[in-house]
Amino acid sequence: MSRRTDQRRAAVFAVYQHDLTGRPLHEVFERDAAMFTRSLAHATTDHLDEVDALIGKHAKGWSIDRIQPLERSIMRVAILEMLHPDVVPGDTPIPPEGAISEAVDTAKEFCGADAPKFVNGVLSAILRETGAGGRGDAA
Repeated sequence: MSRRTDQRRAAVFAVYQHDLTGRPLHEVFERDAAMFTRSLAHATTDHLDEVDALIGKHAKGWSIDRIQPLERSIMRVAILEMLHPDVVPGDTPIPPEGAISEAVDTAKEFCGADAPKFVNGVLSAILRETGAGGRGDAA
């Protein structure tokens, strides 16, 4: 696992803890959290309305509140990177397909058996619709 993958997962868990506990985001980071982790988590929460609207639209039959909190956080971070690839200035953005792959891998490792397929389905539908960050034509 790459160091950047670890930092993405740390951002997912920070967003997850913030979502679950309501504690301010700056209080849920590990003390030694990387700047990338902090920037990604903050950007995700800054764009929460946009990201959650996309999840709600593409998670057929599921309201955002019914989705398991960790799955929701995994998708939120991946969507943020898909739509806003310049979230961390000076960092090389991950391609949208890479964001989806990392999200699915995280779901495989930390969520239930059905989560990876669900995460992949929702994120892939969003990619098809948006073209993700201007990298393609919206469907």
